[in-house]
Amino acid sequence: MNNIEERLWNYIDGDCTPAEQQAVAQLIAEDEVCRRQYNELLLLSKEFSTMEMDEPSMAFSYNVMETIRTEQAMKPLKSAINQRIIKGISAFFILSISILVIITLGSVNWHTPDAGIVMPEMNVKEVSGFFTAPVVKGFLFFDVVMGLFILDTYLRRNKVVKG
Repeated sequence: MNNIEERLWNYIDGDCTPAEQQAVAQLIAEDEVCRRQYNELLLLSKEFSTMEMDEPSMAFSYNVMETIRTEQAMKPLKSAINQRIIKGISAFFILSISILVIITLGSVNWHTPDAGIVMPEMNVKEVSGFFTAPVVKGFLFFDVVMGLFILDTYLRRNKVVKG
């Protein structure tokens, strides 16, 4: 749009100051080209005012929201959980706890001389044989590797979120 057309639209809409209105009215009275353009814009403005505004149907927003919801539901999750891994970890812990319970119950002295309540005696010397230096070092090595793995995963996740 050129400057004269903008000024004419502001004059028709009534969005200009009184000084600008007077200047535009004088321009329309003196310039034939400007008068023709003013008459065309005035007819166009009247035509726009007689038109009915199109309104969306009542269910339009509901349909749009349902479309967005279904599109988001169809997207796959970013990280799918592998059920075999979860079951494997669960089986490992269940097996470990079961073995510890069996060893503990097997080392209890259940034969007591009297019928009174006596705390069962445990043979700690048999269990202490499992904690040798290589076993403890292996356990610590495993913990360090797992710690580094978890730290790496955490740092990569922060890098993806920031980047």
